[in-house]
Amino acid sequence: MSQDQSKANRRDAKREVSRRRFMAGAGAAAVTFSVVDAKLARGYSANEKVDLAIIGCGGRGNWITDLFKQHGGYNLVACADYFQDRIDALGDKFGVPAERRFPGLSGYRRMLEGEFDAVAIESPPYFHPEHAAAAVEAGRHVYVAKPIAVDVPGCKSIGESGKKATTKKLCFLVDFQTRADEFYVEAIKRVHDGAIGRLAFGEATYHANIPWARQIKFLEDDPNNPENRLRAWGLDQVLSGDIITEQNIHTLDVASWIMNQEPVCAFGTGGRKVREVGTCWDTFSVTFQYPDNVGIAFSSRQFNGHGTQPEGIRNRMFGSEGVLETKYGGDVLIRGTNFYRGGSTPTIFKQGAVNNIATFHAAIQKGDCTNSTAPESVRSNLLTILGRTAAYEGRIVTWEELLKSDEKLVADLKGLKD
Repeated sequence: MSQDQSKANRRDAKREVSRRRFMAGAGAAAVTFSVVDAKLARGYSANEKVDLAIIGCGGRGNWITDLFKQHGGYNLVACADYFQDRIDALGDKFGVPAERRFPGLSGYRRMLEGEFDAVAIESPPYFHPEHAAAAVEAGRHVYVAKPIAVDVPGCKSIGESGKKATTKKLCFLVDFQTRADEFYVEAIKRVHDGAIGRLAFGEATYHANIPWARQIKFLEDDPNNPENRLRAWGLDQVLSGDIITEQNIHTLDVASWIMNQEPVCAFGTGGRKVREVGTCWDTFSVTFQYPDNVGIAFSSRQFNGHGTQPEGIRNRMFGSEGVLETKYGGDVLIRGTNFYRGGSTPTIFKQGAVNNIATFHAAIQKGDCTNSTAPESVRSNLLTILGRTAAYEGRIVTWEELLKSDEKLVADLKGLKD
């Protein structure tokens, strides 16, 4: 028997033991709706812990690693990032042995040669398809941050990784906080059941201040330094996918979720009105046209100085019998004939991730590899690329045309160590 086969057999045996232990005590941990039972969200504990590795040790990686540890069902056993200082900061904080810390662009591949159950991908979005595909190929469960990709080929790659994970009996979860919130879930279910009647038009907004203050200094110090460019990935069109993909996907995912189908086309505009560093735009205005001439007007900005003007991530959908209103971190409700009070979501940023971490753990323990978040995330991510392409090129772009695109964004990685 080869060494690789022996490792695979040991992993399979461990998963089977985990599954049996879970099933023996599963009576108190039944999932009751499409997100997760409240017991799971508050810290589900199973008999068998999941050995977890992290790819991406920056701010988000540290933050979510802490949530995985707080859950109680995970052992952090390895970490990878391009930058040694980030790896060491996370490794020291969470007790990762020095020999299980992997730097460089290919560090994640060396990490995947070890033995563990699952990987959380928190690297820049440009690398997500590559990292996810390698993890699934290596037989690991995958938890991946949004956005899943920066271009159409990357989205398709994630879709294939999700399908392959199901075939290999692996769990694959994309971390969208709104899709793990009970009020969003119930409100949008009611819309799909006809609560606001025939859909007429919608609005999606993401208005925010400049979010990458800590990255700006790297480009100001030495914009030609490849490591500085990588540290400032949030200001790079290719590494981030621009603001419409990297951040605005929150509100566009909700719009896609509400519509529950592909758009026909999009047209729009935008540009760099205030931003002085990096290559990303700081504003987009796009109209998405759906079947039956239902339009969704989307706007985004990332610059300061707008006083009391509405901020944040908001969606509204107008129908013949009412309107759905949502705000990320605020109220979710339906006004009109079929009123739904919903509730407030002040802790959604953290609680959504907590819910998803619990759902991921429960799915692994139960062997639930349906992986429904993958295709939903692919559609939402493609929606952002449709809007971005229409705005960049200043023309109407159809969904059919977009799906035929094989254009891949290529980052300048020259000068970076492997």
